Amino acid sequence: MKTLASTHHAFSAAQRQVDLLEDPANDAPHFADRLRDAGLGTLTATGLDTLQVNLGKMCNQTCVHCHVDAGPDRKERMSHAIMEDCLLALDRHPFKTVDMTGGAPEMHPDFRWFVEQCKAKGVHVMVRCNLTIILANKKYHDLPEFFRTHAVEVVCSLPFYTADRTDRQRGEGVFESSIKALRMLNAVGYGEEGSGLVLNMVYNPAGAFLPGSQAGLETQFKQVLLRDHGIHFNKLFAITNLPISRFLDYLMKSGNYEGYMEKLVSAFNPVAVEGVMCRTMLSVSYDGRIYDCDFNQMLELPLSNGSPGHIGDFAPAALLDRVITVGRHCFGCTAGAGSSCGGAVV
Repeated sequence: MKTLASTHHAFSAAQRQVDLLEDPANDAPHFADRLRDAGLGTLTATGLDTLQVNLGKMCNQTCVHCHVDAGPDRKERMSHAIMEDCLLALDRHPFKTVDMTGGAPEMHPDFRWFVEQCKAKGVHVMVRCNLTIILANKKYHDLPEFFRTHAVEVVCSLPFYTADRTDRQRGEGVFESSIKALRMLNAVGYGEEGSGLVLNMVYNPAGAFLPGSQAGLETQFKQVLLRDHGIHFNKLFAITNLPISRFLDYLMKSGNYEGYMEKLVSAFNPVAVEGVMCRTMLSVSYDGRIYDCDFNQMLELPLSNGSPGHIGDFAPAALLDRVITVGRHCFGCTAGAGSSCGGAVV
């Protein structure tokens, strides 16, 4: 359980980020104004397809771009009671997918139980896996078999298809461990044509720039990983880094903040607005609070007035067409081809 002091620290950190992003002295336009200028009005939800559940902030890695600020020293994790509340929400609304994230969600002691309970309700389960967790400890070595048994979609993160760029972002030896984990997943059928076992990959840029063409990156990743390592996977998701937490710290320390925000704003694509993830998703924090998306969760931006604030009070009717809470960070999801937890949206 978090102490009052740690709760205050987390809230203060989130508030400082919001204050920086929304500072009136910031030359970047407000996202809501840009929506109106484009004739799109306010951003509203169009349904509830995905329940994204953050099981906690503990992770075996400390990545420089992490918007969750996760790491080995983070102790926050979802209680069993809140997991039960999430399962009750699945009974109250026909969600299609439960998207489990963290931290490293596999480090939660009730992770496997939660996967099994969700699958028993007939819901598709996705797990966002950093790959190295599979090799981090013997108790995780059978994760590929567990994933296969329950037909879990594995969404794994690999910054690049070379060791230097991957290790620069995630730490020495991460690329080698990731390749070993990918081979373990391939060995049980993941990523193999006709297996039905989905292995998707996530690419995040390693600096203050937008991702290139998702289709082009997918082709490059598939060619190089197959040629050099014999690795197969299904799709690649190119996700824009949002100016939140560690990536925001990097932008500020490197003097790239203003320039990066200019890139996001100038690349605003009204067509991308239709497919942003917040319109069909509900994001649940480890403490049970609910948000429009994972990024709003990290900035502590609550749902719009009138919407329930905790998964224990989940009421579909109050959430299905809610107004989405927006801020300048939202330019990250609408730049270029757009960006969501499933990659480009255009």
